[in-house]
Amino acid sequence: MTNSNNISLPPDPEETKPEKNNWLYYVLDIAKMLAIALVLYFLIDNVIDRVRVENISMFPTLKEGEILIVNKLAYKLGNVERGDIITFHYPLEPQLNYIKRAIGLPGDVVEIKDKQVWVNGVALIEPYIVDPPDYTGKWVVPAESVFVLGDNRVDSADSHVWGFVPFNDLVGKALAVYWPIDRIRILSHPNIMVASVK
Repeated sequence: MTNSNNISLPPDPEETKPEKNNWLYYVLDIAKMLAIALVLYFLIDNVIDRVRVENISMFPTLKEGEILIVNKLAYKLGNVERGDIITFHYPLEPQLNYIKRAIGLPGDVVEIKDKQVWVNGVALIEPYIVDPPDYTGKWVVPAESVFVLGDNRVDSADSHVWGFVPFNDLVGKALAVYWPIDRIRILSHPNIMVASVK
């Protein structure tokens, strides 16, 4: 007769394995997480830009100190449209980034007269500006370029002062304000030509 208390069981495979080197697995896990974080950072950095508003040229649409999310693929995959709020390298000092509103596209005739902006003979309706422009001028937008103006027309150095923005200098399309928290909002990009045709 066999006593069941004396039955010997095969050894547990886990007990027979050599002890794992825990610190090595810990370091490898951290290295993997860092690699994934770096890949995500570079992917996001190529798609999204963060821009801080440094002046009042786009007031009241944008206020000094606000931080924006900018879509850097917008003009690599699509076209600029009139009314877009765009960021770009300032043509006279490319290390500086500016933010303005796209008004004229290649071939457009932009005219400012009688405190009103006209594009191809159509008066724009622009509810987003502070005051109408107090200057005059007429420009024909060259190929591969855009004519930009600040929403704070009287206090904005823009295309009416220093000229056109080449497409190669475009950074992206402003999408939203995400800081400060109490000013979070989506930015509108009205089709200003359609809006003005009644």
